[in-house]
Amino acid sequence: MTDNGGMTRTASTVAAAAVAGAIVDNVASVVLGKRQEIVLVAAGLLAGGHVLLEDVPGVGKTLLAKSLARSIGGTSGRVQGTADLMPADITGVTVYDRARGEWDFHPGPIFHNVVLVDEINRATPRAQSALLEAMAEDQVTVDGTAHPLPTPFFVIATQNPYGDVGTFPLVEGQSDRFALVVTMGLPGREAERAVLRGEGGPPALDQLGPVVDGGDVLTAMAEVDATYLSPAVADYVLDIVEATRAHPDLDHGASPRAARTLVQVAKAYAVIGGRDFVAPDDVKAVSVPVLAHRLGAVARRGTDATRRLVADLLDTVPAPTA
Repeated sequence: MTDNGGMTRTASTVAAAAVAGAIVDNVASVVLGKRQEIVLVAAGLLAGGHVLLEDVPGVGKTLLAKSLARSIGGTSGRVQGTADLMPADITGVTVYDRARGEWDFHPGPIFHNVVLVDEINRATPRAQSALLEAMAEDQVTVDGTAHPLPTPFFVIATQNPYGDVGTFPLVEGQSDRFALVVTMGLPGREAERAVLRGEGGPPALDQLGPVVDGGDVLTAMAEVDATYLSPAVADYVLDIVEATRAHPDLDHGASPRAARTLVQVAKAYAVIGGRDFVAPDDVKAVSVPVLAHRLGAVARRGTDATRRLVADLLDTVPAPTA
């Protein structure tokens, strides 16, 4: 099978694109007017990463997260960020059973396929740190015993903008565990009019069911891993990363892990578009949400300014041609 440009499309690519398309369409029936943001979140899922949704309250962050969890089947858990949240409230606890004389592990809400961490920056750094091992290694350690997490495992967190009352900004090591940070933004006028008429939104969420299962997601993730990255596009990624490292307004640029994540998310974006190769436009489309939150200017300038910086930087790095 070939696409309109004559490039080969394998059956597995078509199947993976269908899985992604079903997820995006299902979520888009609830979260109106935000298709591109939904595509980015789906790319984070298929890339094997985790996604942070950032914006002011009331623009659909939690609604998107819940819709995605319902769309892919499996199990879902929810953690509400609060100042008194403890690490054990996330990971679970070990309890002594007097009758049997044994210790039993009671898993926390992290032990699900999709975990929504709502308002993550209202939790203290100590509670936030409980997510580090889970997001990096797909396991948690409680009382010296490692407990593997289910597969697929996907954390989708929300946070209000930096500086809101009662928030604790994520430290760099924690924010770096998120493959993408997606800003929701306000809906367009037509989408908001539809919401006012009763379309989409929480009522539609109540009727939402799964359109794929965990096996479908894992198969699509394997297709992402197999997506072709040409030497020219790999050099384009390196040029972008090196440009961040040389930028005078950044304390530090993108790390090697950021470069690997950029490639993986670009592969997922390509698969969602029905391609089995990464195009330069795929890299450009995901560079801001993948890189902006990892750069050294975030603490000083805020994420909005850093996003603009990365967007401007992309205009200075020449993309390879066919």
